[in-house]
Amino acid sequence: MDRDEEQLLRRRVYGADHEHPGPRPDRRYAELIGGPLDGLLLDITGWTPDEADTGVALATELGQFGAGGRAMYDPHPGDPGRWDWTGDAP
Repeated sequence: MDRDEEQLLRRRVYGADHEHPGPRPDRRYAELIGGPLDGLLLDITGWTPDEADTGVALATELGQFGAGGRAMYDPHPGDPGRWDWTGDAP
């Protein structure tokens, strides 16, 4: 295992069980960049290319709209392993 893989395995995954918050080696993840969920990993294992190209609105209490709000992330052009924050929604 190289240094980058070790670094990845220490990170937290969005929506993961609190007892097992880290990534698993058998899963595929995108890193969330910017916004309220910056630095978390999003499990995109099994997503179709169309689903992965669309982006997501993830529930979070940390954004502009508080409880019930969503943080929106889109895949970074040319780097599908990084998803950029594009704003918050109610």
